[in-house]
Formats: sequence, C-alpha cells, structure tokens
Amino acid sequence: MGLLRRFGLDGSDTSDSDDERDQQNLDRNAAGASKALRKIVKNSGKPGVATSGAGALGAADRIRHSAQETSWIKRLIPQLEEETAEEQFGNYVIIDRRTGEKVFESMPIYVRIGMNFLYRGAGDQLLGFSYIRNQLHKQSVKQGKLFDQEEDALEHIQAFVKTYRLESSLAELAEPDLSKYKTFNSFFYRALAPGARPAAQPEDPRVVVSSADCRLTVWEDVDTAKEFWIKGRNFTVPHLLQDETLSSHSLFANGCSLAIFRLAPADYHRWHSPLAGTYGVTKAIPGALFTVNPTAVRNPDVDVFTANKRDITLLSVPSLNAGESPTPIPIIAIGAMLVGSIAHTRKQGDNIAKGEELGYFAYGGSTVIVLFPKGFLHFDNDLVQSSKAGLETQVRVGEQIGVRA
Repeated sequence: MGLLRRFGLDGSDTSDSDDERDQQNLDRNAAGASKALRKIVKNSGKPGVATSGAGALGAADRIRHSAQETSWIKRLIPQLEEETAEEQFGNYVIIDRRTGEKVFESMPIYVRIGMNFLYRGAGDQLLGFSYIRNQLHKQSVKQGKLFDQEEDALEHIQAFVKTYRLESSLAELAEPDLSKYKTFNSFFYRALAPGARPAAQPEDPRVVVSSADCRLTVWEDVDTAKEFWIKGRNFTVPHLLQDETLSSHSLFANGCSLAIFRLAPADYHRWHSPLAGTYGVTKAIPGALFTVNPTAVRNPDVDVFTANKRDITLLSVPSLNAGESPTPIPIIAIGAMLVGSIAHTRKQGDNIAKGEELGYFAYGGSTVIVLFPKGFLHFDNDLVQSSKAGLETQVRVGEQIGVRA
C-alpha cells in the first residue's frame, strides 16, 4: 500500500491544500522543475510542431535547431534543450536487423523533458508530490481533449506527419487522404490497408510474429529481463497479471519468456496477434500512466509495467501436437504517458488468424507485452543478442520474431 500511496494510486483524494503543502516542501530543484512543468503545459497546445510553438508530440531532436520553436524551452533551465536532445533521455534503436544499423530515437519533447525532471536528480522526490502528479495528469487531460477536437485537425496531422517524416508511409494506409481524418486522434490510431503487413509464413503454426510496429526486446526468462532491462524492484509475473490462478498455472509458475513491443508516437498504433488462436476474456487493470520509454523501465524506483493501466487478454493457441490442450498466451496492452484509452477490435470467442488486428491505442506511445510459457518458443538469435546488449530492434507487424519449440 505504501508504494500505491506514494504514487497516488490508493484511491485517496488530492486536495488543493495538499498541493499547497507539497509546494512548501519542495526543495529548490524540485520547485524549479514544477515551474517548468507548468510552462510546458501552457506551451504544448499543438500535437505536432507548428509555428505557434513546440507541441507535446514535437520531437526534441527535430526542433532543437530552431530558435523560434525552442525559445520557451531554453528559458526553463539553462542548457536543458541541449541535455534532453543530445545527451540524456534518449536511446539507440537497431533499425535494420540485417546490418545492425542504429539510430538515436526521436522523442516527444514533452516526454523527454518530463523524464529529465522525473527520472533524475530530484525526480525521486518529485514523483512523490501530488502537485507534480496533478501537473502530469493535467497535461494528459489537456492533450486528450485537443486530440479529439475537429478544429485545426488537418493542420495538426500535417505537422505531425512532417515532424516524424511519415510521408512515405501514407500510401499503405486504409485512408491515405489526410483531410479525411476529422480529428488528430483518428489519424493517430489510423488503420492499414489490407495486405500492408502480411504475417510471415501464415500457414506455419510454428512461426511467431511481431504484434506491433515497435521497438522490440525479447527475453527467454523474467530473470534475464530483470538483469538487462526491467529494473523496477517489484516486477514479477504475478504483479503484472494480477491473477493468482493464471500466474500460478503450471505453464507459468516456473517462469516464462516475454516479448516487449514498445510503440513510439510515430508508430502505427494498432496491435496484432503473434499467433493464430481464440480470443479470450479481457481483464482491465486501472493504474498510472508513466512513460514506457527505456529511461523509466530501467529506473529501479519506478515499476512501470506493474503500476500502469493495462488490459490483459488470453489468446488460446492450439498445440502443435494432436490431442493436447491449447496454450493460454497472455497479451498485455499497457497504457502510458499521454495515452487516453485502450480499445479492442475483437471480442471474446473470435477465431484469430496470425497477424490479425486485435486493438489500438489512442494518442501517445505505449507497450504490448506477450508472455509465453518457458520453452514454448525460441526467439530469433539476433533479437536475443541485441536485447542483452541493451538495444531495442525496430520491427513491424507480422515480421518473424521466433519459432515454437
């Protein structure tokens, strides 16, 4: 209960007097950060990068050279823009599995600055203050309302496409005409045209495919994931699933493998099935909306995956051996900073083909985690090795990530 209370997840009320008391207790660094967060909220009115300023989803490393776009950022803290854009809070991603080519990932300016404040220096203190939590909540609510407005939607969509260089990908959308999207959000969870993401070897039940366009890490067991990647002290399968019956099931009681599909803002924001099977019941777990960026995932003081809002659905996958019972595969859709909803496009009892769409996230980056019983599959070796090296690999929906044992 102490951890839940610390992050305001115990259902307790946060009053104005709590905010005032917290502000009085803030030290100099934390006070400066709270002032900066208020400035960010005030100046992040656009989903993309427009002439009026850097929006919440503006990419820091794309706007940093424009004095007009970043003047308000530079006034927050000396050299903040340089630190956030180049040195801190970013990570390299392997973008070509064949060559191992890496790029420094573009990141929303609000998320990058927020991580600067919350996950270093005074951050451990900041996360405990209701005033700071309220600032983050206020920003998410504000952006959610903006993203669902029809006014200036096309301008915002065009700015976002330009910022993240999505022009070449528009042809693969079910609706490539940007003017047909009535809100920014409707573009954000845009659908693909049929056949745009074919599943690898669709008739071979052994081949496991990617659930999302994402940055992927794969782990043969939870202990390895915690050694190299997930540093939250309380990360366990029972905490993640919040289901004693499932987590104690013989298939998972002795450990499991997991794939972590992290979606960045520019990614296609629908998730798909890694295997053919039957769609089961979905369990919704309320929670926080911490960023799912590696900076937070690798912070021992924040249990991102087990604290965040998430939906858990069981996919019943047929056995490779005739007469054996199907295997339950938990697919966990996790909300994150600036994410307002998790929507499902399939219902309980549906027969799902490998690579078929299952749902989507509305606005913001997010994550899908798929758990596999230990020994159920062998992940592709290049993904295993890059994950242990602390690198995510960019993959697309339907791309092979492993083979069933």
